[in-house]
Order: sequence, then structure tokens, then C-alpha cells
Amino acid sequence: MNHLTPFACAALLGLAGTALAQTDPASDKPATTTTTPDKPADKVIPQVTITGGRQTEMDVRRNSTAAKQIYGREELDRNGDSNLGDVLKRLPGVTIGGRPGRGGDVRMRGLGSGYTQVLVNGERPPAGFSMESISPDQVERIEVMRGPVAEHSTRAIAGTINVVLREDYVQRDNQLKVSDSLESGRHSPELSITVPGKSGAFSYSLNGSIRQNRQHDEGRTRNLDTLGDGTVTKDQLVTDESSGTGKAIHLAPRLSYKFDNGDTLNFQPFLMHNTRDSGSSSTLVQTAGSVAPEYNFAEQQSHNDSTFFRGFGNWLHKMDGNAKLDVKFGFGAGKMDSDSLRRQYDTAGTLLDRFTDTDKTRDRSINTGGKYTRPLGAGHLLAAGWDLEASHREQTRVSLDKNGNAQFADSGDNLTADTRRIALFAQDEWDVTPQFGMYVGLRWEGIRTTSDRSAGTVKNTSSVFSPLLHGVWRIPGSEKDQLRASLTRSYKSPNVQDLIAAPFLSRLNSATRPDRSGNPDLKPELATGLDLAYEHYIGRGGIVSAGGFIRDIDNLIRRQLTLRDTELGPRWLSTPANIGHARTSGIELEAKFKLNELIADAPDIDVRSNYSRFWSRVDGIPGPDNRLDQQAKQTANLGLDYRLKAVPLTVGGSYNWTPRIRTQTSTEQVVETGQKRALDVYALWKFDARTQLRIAASNALAEDAPGSNLVYANGLTSRADTVNPTFVVWSARLETKF
Repeated sequence: MNHLTPFACAALLGLAGTALAQTDPASDKPATTTTTPDKPADKVIPQVTITGGRQTEMDVRRNSTAAKQIYGREELDRNGDSNLGDVLKRLPGVTIGGRPGRGGDVRMRGLGSGYTQVLVNGERPPAGFSMESISPDQVERIEVMRGPVAEHSTRAIAGTINVVLREDYVQRDNQLKVSDSLESGRHSPELSITVPGKSGAFSYSLNGSIRQNRQHDEGRTRNLDTLGDGTVTKDQLVTDESSGTGKAIHLAPRLSYKFDNGDTLNFQPFLMHNTRDSGSSSTLVQTAGSVAPEYNFAEQQSHNDSTFFRGFGNWLHKMDGNAKLDVKFGFGAGKMDSDSLRRQYDTAGTLLDRFTDTDKTRDRSINTGGKYTRPLGAGHLLAAGWDLEASHREQTRVSLDKNGNAQFADSGDNLTADTRRIALFAQDEWDVTPQFGMYVGLRWEGIRTTSDRSAGTVKNTSSVFSPLLHGVWRIPGSEKDQLRASLTRSYKSPNVQDLIAAPFLSRLNSATRPDRSGNPDLKPELATGLDLAYEHYIGRGGIVSAGGFIRDIDNLIRRQLTLRDTELGPRWLSTPANIGHARTSGIELEAKFKLNELIADAPDIDVRSNYSRFWSRVDGIPGPDNRLDQQAKQTANLGLDYRLKAVPLTVGGSYNWTPRIRTQTSTEQVVETGQKRALDVYALWKFDARTQLRIAASNALAEDAPGSNLVYANGLTSRADTVNPTFVVWSARLETKF
């Protein structure tokens, strides 16, 4: 249905007494013209087309009091990406950990590992869930919020990325997408389909995809141990190769029912099933060392099977005075099973040892929440609500050698963990004047984690009170310019694994490859943040912005390295601990525009660019590289899309750059990650309005990914230098509507 906009009202008033154009509510076409007594019957009556009042993604960003960026289907479809991680890495200030082409943790402002909050439909995804597993075809839009807001958890020191799965309220056509990617001669096909429908008050959208993924990885690591006098005590070269095949099926239907009184009930289940079989081999050559190497050759077979089911729903009830009550509910279950068999041989091919590892993990969760909103006048909206969540995890890990001996004390024991979270919030969003809007929010959130294991019961309880203040000033006399400011309180809670994790053994235990365990006494990190930004809007979808931020962090969590005596002998162990205070700051620049909106007769080129510069300092750790969580000093993106006029062809690409990262993680350890440069290019040919073909190449530069880990402890310097090759991924995708 068309909506009456201010421009349409003005047009109607100007034509009053002359003509009246009406729109049939059931059709986008204007109704037939009519005559009036004052006009001859044969005179043509002018028609007025009333355009829809739906806001664009840039309108939402511009009108939001708390800074929010929206990226919809145009951005998601632009490069024909096969996983969501490839979409996220091109967003301003967002980087992906890990080497190019393989993905990793999502990072805003260079910070990951819990600093960046990632949500699916406003909810935290279940443990073990990976953003890499979501196909962009299943996503309606991505919301990026650099500052926390009260209605979402404030576990967002760096910011929040909310992935909203597809709703497709107005989609009329079925959609089919068939694709295949090629990496090092290995094909990875994918098929996705969307089927919308409506029957009376009931509407639905059925979304699903199946895919197969084949990958090959290899790497080389040199482990070098040196005494203070320069004596080499160990010099090893480890060469690893692995190949695997994964299969996945994703289903994400959406169901919606609208009641006669205007209430709406929505429900969206999400089912993801993944299996992967892989094999790997490792060759260890030791050229120096007084102790014999653990093995000369090793081979391993692994199988992983995971299934996650999550249901999201909400009931929207309209009340008097334009008030609304939005009650949401959700539940989830997940299972992860993995097993591996590793055999290690000496130079003569004699079996030295055999290790079997199995892991069975079961997760269950249930949550509910709600938000009551009431307008208090024009441009003034008050809201309050709650969130409740309960989750339960059961995990059994078994690790045995060839003689059936357990490799750690809790091997075979059933570990359970229960987490309870409760939150209350209130927020007031008010356009005080046409030029100034403000947002005031308060949120209290408490988390309790309890775990039972053979060593006893572990409990951890924490709570955080977060006052939030956002403001926007629309510069008088300039509709295109505005200033933003935010003062917020946010936090990072320890994850369950850091609190209660059973020891994870490293097969080549050393200072650079330690065992890992949890710490039940961890406290949440607390951060006070200030954000400032200037925005200048260009045309309908362009923007130039410059911003800066500061985060002051207490109770910083870092992993500490110790050498301990165990039943397996002396072993290095990494354990998380609260170590003190840190601060991070940065500047963020963005420019996005259509070239022909700035230069007359310019080619039809879309330009997307952003640059960020970050600083951080951890107290108590010597500089100059005492940075946060391997935070990059800089990151930049540049993207271009060119639509040819003579033929229905669009070509484009994007370039992502992150320089070398060197982090002094403690007084004893320095971790370094090599420069990352990723170039993605594509070509899109539209056969007609319903069918198009996309050819793309991601990670076109295919540069090696180097890294190093240096530890100085107990008079010994241990260094591990790693090089991992990366590969170009070619893909073709055919998309059609029917």
C-alpha cells in the first residue's frame, strides 16, 4: 500500500480543485481518472503518484539518536559472498581474525575475544555457533552499533553487530540460487531457495540452503629454544597438511500471523547441521636438541558432527495511546560430537604412541524478554523491559594414550555448567528540538555461572549497572550535517570456557604451545566509553563521517603462562586472570557515495571506503607493543562498483588491508601476526529482471599468512615462527526468481 508523504501532500494541495489521483489499496497502479463538473469531460486529468514512505537504510542511520549503521540486501548481495564473515570484513571498523580465506572471530575496532558482541535477531547465539556458518542468503540486514544501547546487552566494549535473519514481508517471488566455488581444484557447491507465501492473516517465508565444503590447508612452523648464552637447546621444523570435507544444511523459515485487533505473532526457527571429516599429517625434523623429538611423523583422522536448533519469536501487542508491548521468547538446543585418532611414529616407522580423543557436548537454553514502549509526545519515546535467560551445558571429554591411560585428571568425567542471566532496562529517546535529540538509558545485568566436576563445585557471580547517554545535534541551516556524542558504560564477561574449562592438552607442549585451562575467580572487565562523530550525508545513500572513541577498561583479562609439575611431567599452562587496567582509543573515517551525484556526467560508480587508526595501552606490561588482544594499529577498506550503460553488466571489487600486528601480551610473551591484504573482485551479468549470473574471485592476492610467538621465561627463549599459505577462491552463482 502506498503511504502519504509530505511531498505527496504538497502536490495534492497544489492540485486541489483541479484533479485528484487516488491509489487503489490493493494495487500499486493509480485508479482510473474521473471528471469534475468544472472541467470538460475530455480534458486529461493530471495524475499524482504517491510514493511509499519506507525509510532507506541511510535514513534509519540518519534519524537514529543512538548511532546505528544498517547494511541491507544491497550490501549482502554485492559480492556474492558464500559466508557472512566475508560480508562483515568489509564493514567500517570491522576485521576478521585468522588468515585470509579461512575467517575467524569478528572484531570491531580491532578487538575480538568477547569485546565485540555478535547477536542473531537481537539474541546471543548458542555456544559453538559460528557466524561463518550463516549464509548471506538467510540474512535480511546487519545492524552495527558502536555504542551500547539499553535494550541489548551491554557486553559490547568494542560494539555490537546484530544479524537479523530474513523476514521477506513483501517478497512475492520464489528465489533460487545455485553456486559453486573452486579452491585449489576442490569444488564446494551450494544450493539455496526462498519460498514466500500468504494465506489470509498468515504469512510465511521458507528459507533453506545445503552446501558442501572442501578445503586443503598446509603450514610450516619452526620451533627454536635458546639459552641466554646463545646455546640452541631445540631446533625443530614442523610441516603440517590437512584436507577435509564438510556438509551443511541450514533451514530458517519465518512464520507470521496478524490478529484482527492488530497484534502480530512472529516465530522464526533456525536449524543448522554440520558434519566434517578430515585427515591430517605432520612431519617433525629436529636438527638440534638434547632431548629426542616427540615423533618424526604423525597422522590423524577426525570427525565432527554438530547440530544447533534455535527458535526466536515475539508477540507484538498494540495498546491505547500508540503504546506497544513486544514480548519475545526463544529456546535452543545444540549438540557437538567430535572424535579423533592420532598415531605418532619414529624415523624407522615404529609406532610410538596412539591418542584417542572424544568430546561430547550438549547445550540447552531458554530465554524470554519484553519491551514496553509509549510515546510521550511528538518525537518522544519511553521504553522499559527485561531479559531472562537460562542455559545448561554438559560436556564429557576423554583423552587416552595407546595403553589406555588418561591424559589429564578429569578425563572421562561429566562436566556440567549452568548459567543464569537477568537484566532490567529503561530508555528514553527524545527529540528535544528539531535540531537536538537525546537518548538516556539504564541497564542492570547479572550473571551467575555454576559448574560441577570431579574437583568440586565452581561458582561465579557478577553484575553490572550501565548508564548510557547518546546525543545527536543536527546543525541548523544544514540538513545534511550532524554531530553525535555518546557516554556509556559497558563490560566484557568471562566466557564459560574461561571460567570452568577442563584442561586442554597440547601435543607438543612448550612455552609457545602450552596447555590451557580455566579460572573460576574471573571478574568481568568494566569499561567507560566516550564516542564522538561528525556525519555529512550525500544524496540518498551517501555519507562522509569522521569519529573518535576512548574506552577506559578495568579488571582486564589476560592469559598468564606458568610452568607446572603434572602427572605427565613439567608442562607449560596458560590460564586467564584479571591483571589490571587498560585504555584504547581510535579515529574512524568513512566515505560512501555515488560518483555521479558529485560529478556531473561521471560514470555510474559506487565508492565505499573507510579507514581506522587504533591505539591501546595495558598498564603493568612494558611497551611499546603492550596493546589489547592483538589489536591492529590500522585497518582500511576500499570498494568500487561500476555499472556499464551499454550492457547489463556490473563489475567491482573490494580491498582490505590490515598491517602487521605485534602485541606484548605479558612481561614474558610477544605475539606477532603478519600483514593481511585481501582483494575480492566480481562481475555481475543480468540476463533480465529475474535472472543474473555472478562470477567472483575472493582472496585474489593469495598471500602467505606469517606469524610468530616469542616467550622468554626461566632463562630460556622459545620462539615459534609459522607460515600458512592461502588460496584464491573462484566462484560462480546463478540467481533466478520464479
